[in-house]
Amino acid sequence: MEGSKADQDRVFDSTNLIVYLYNWRMPLIIVSLVAGILAAVFSGPSFIDPLFESTVTVFPSTTNSLSKALLPQKFSSRGQDILEFGKEEEAEQLLQILNTDEIRDSIIQKYNLMKHYEIDPSGKYAKTELYKTFSSNISFRRTEFMSVEINVLDTDPDTAAFMANDIVALLDMVKDRIQRERAMQGLKIIQGEYFALKDEVQVLEDSLTELRYKGVHDYETQSSVFNEQLATAIIEKGAKSAAVASIEQKLDTLAKYGGTYVSLRDDLSYMKEEVVKLKTAYDQAKVDVSQSLPATFKVNNAYPAEKKKYPIRWLVVALSMLGAFTATLISILIWDTLRSSRKKA
Repeated sequence: MEGSKADQDRVFDSTNLIVYLYNWRMPLIIVSLVAGILAAVFSGPSFIDPLFESTVTVFPSTTNSLSKALLPQKFSSRGQDILEFGKEEEAEQLLQILNTDEIRDSIIQKYNLMKHYEIDPSGKYAKTELYKTFSSNISFRRTEFMSVEINVLDTDPDTAAFMANDIVALLDMVKDRIQRERAMQGLKIIQGEYFALKDEVQVLEDSLTELRYKGVHDYETQSSVFNEQLATAIIEKGAKSAAVASIEQKLDTLAKYGGTYVSLRDDLSYMKEEVVKLKTAYDQAKVDVSQSLPATFKVNNAYPAEKKKYPIRWLVVALSMLGAFTATLISILIWDTLRSSRKKA
């Protein structure tokens, strides 16, 4: 080692750090350089497969019901804006869908990732290792702008881009399937209510038709007119005349069936209003089942990366050299301190 014997026997003093490092410069430099060379070699493509990253950025949409967004709303104050970007809640919903087993398993199956990641399918924990590798290479995050980023790392830049774009397509497909299943259930419920109410309306109309055959067409108007005719007939022809008897017979018919007629008429009027409302909901439900809009606004498509994302060789080399320098310095300090203590003892 360089330096005088007095320097070597001196206990380390922090005030003389620069001098101390200079005295031990050769081992510190040699070990650091060796560590850097080894890091450069072992971080190369012969030992570590380079990974390429592809990214897709999407914004969530606020529109869940196509019918409410596009069809006239007779019983609602306002519809939805199909061009409006979603906010935090919608972005979190997208993240939940992106992390579903359906999307993960679809990508695994399409790209045969068990083979692509070189995982032994007969291994005891093959599926666990596959899912762990998938999670480390494919990630999703919400940005500060309320968009969602889909990042895919792969040894093949083309495969990374294809997977990222396919995940967006699957995102739309899964959300559409979830909403369509719910819309189908809603359609069945509304369809049943709509046609059941139409049948009730038809029954009421048939009952009113029977009453019309009996001579009851408009209870209030007929009652008023017949009473006027009765009074005129009594004055002109006498109470015992055939005209009076005919009018009294009509009034008896009104008295017998008038209450039923009014009740049926009012019920029919109310039910027809309900039929109109259900018809609107039924038409909207049919649109929601048969048509759909994308769940996202895609900002960009993924493209094959030209430069690798990992490993960053200069960073690996720098950290390795720094780590080797620190470890060597600590070892020298410990060795020098122990040696000085033994000499004093």
